Amino acid sequence: MDHSGHGMTMDLPPFTLGRGLEWSADPFFLIACLAGIGLYGWGVVRLARRGDKWSVGRTASFVVGVLTVMLVMCTRLNDYGMVMFSVHMVQHMVISMLSPILILLGAPITLALRALPVASRRGGKGPRELLLMFLHSRFMRIVTHPAFTIPLFIASLYGLYFSPIFDFLMGSKVGHTAMMCHFLAVGLVFFWPIMGVDPGPHRPGYLMRMLELFAGMPFHAFFGIALMMASGPMVETYENPPASLGIDALADQTAAGGIAWAFSEIPSVLVLIALLFQWHASESRQARRADRAADRDGDKELEAYNAYLASLDARGR
Repeated sequence: MDHSGHGMTMDLPPFTLGRGLEWSADPFFLIACLAGIGLYGWGVVRLARRGDKWSVGRTASFVVGVLTVMLVMCTRLNDYGMVMFSVHMVQHMVISMLSPILILLGAPITLALRALPVASRRGGKGPRELLLMFLHSRFMRIVTHPAFTIPLFIASLYGLYFSPIFDFLMGSKVGHTAMMCHFLAVGLVFFWPIMGVDPGPHRPGYLMRMLELFAGMPFHAFFGIALMMASGPMVETYENPPASLGIDALADQTAAGGIAWAFSEIPSVLVLIALLFQWHASESRQARRADRAADRDGDKELEAYNAYLASLDARGR
């Protein structure tokens, strides 16, 4: 196992939270995260200049979401994650389940659609039109469909950790970065239709979204339990932790399983709260619409009903 690309990874002192949170940036994620915040900020400023409002809450959610990616990828957590299964599991859970939810609550696609310039001439395609085409493409319809996202979400756990693929990817810095990008991407496509904040190819009803959410979560819990119940190390990468860490491989794997099991509840609660708020807002909007329609029609329905009652009364005499 080659950890040479990770500087002092082999001789890390025993893990403490303070050590884990020291700055140690992965260049790819540092640039990607700063670019993400920069582009989002550009969109917000562009809207403001035009006199359009954009929710402060959405902006905060997006920025915090990106910062959670930086928290696990641009600190020593990323170094410890190469040699400690438990720390790696914290990285995985945050980047695949917490970061995507916060980023999606920031409605980046809606912001892009409102901020991107449109085609300058008739018949041409500007950035906004290209984004719309991509959103409505067959590719996006497939990758955001629950028949694709739920199995992908599950396979990202079992297919990766319980096969040689994980050890292969952990053997190089590029492989490790690619795996973390995969976790983030899987989280985004899984939660995107469920959150329903941004427009997308699939907009299921609220009940369907809750079912999709609960279809994926138990598998996370089972995965965690499988790691906790194992009588020996299940992942080669973490079989022989460096002596400087002073940890037992099996105890560390059990801790990793506990983290996976406990963490699976967090996104469920977050998403459910978000869905209930959306549902309530949607019902309120419909009620207001009905009230406005009634005002416009001068309560014709009520008048018709009263006339019907009067006709019955007249007939009964």
